[in-house]
Amino acid sequence: MTSDPDWSAVRAIVMDIDGTLTDGGIHINDSGEESKRYDVRDGFGLTLWHKSGGKSGVITGRRGLALMHRMRELAISAVEQGASDKVAALDRITARLGVTRTECIFVGDDIPDLAVMRQVGFAVAVNDAAAEVRAGAHFVTSARGGAGAVREVVEKVLRAQARWDALIALV
Repeated sequence: MTSDPDWSAVRAIVMDIDGTLTDGGIHINDSGEESKRYDVRDGFGLTLWHKSGGKSGVITGRRGLALMHRMRELAISAVEQGASDKVAALDRITARLGVTRTECIFVGDDIPDLAVMRQVGFAVAVNDAAAEVRAGAHFVTSARGGAGAVREVVEKVLRAQARWDALIALV
């Protein structure tokens, strides 16, 4: 795709989790408990996004308590876990957030994300996404998934909307 969208129209950032908000690694200990690694820069970016009035949600094919703990910390309540149909999950999230598909960015990294990326106004792939996902994106981040890619998206949108400098001045 690679045509630069009008970032000023973005009202919501919806994202995959594994490989997008995390590095894609899933750590399972001997007791079967799962943990994931999240980048604090992505978390700070989402905090700024929310302070600016932006909305957010996540869609993931997996389920887990580690995910829900992190989403609570980030004040993301529009969470769709175990989503086998990510487009239907997107519709539930947009309804919950009060936005249209065209007002959404979706950030993804792998083949299951393609269907939902085709349905939103702004498709974003993380730098280390599958080749097909990068090819289907309006924008590919410089950062890898779980290493500041979501923060990069937030900053790009807020700068395009001329809100970045005012938010940083408040920090």
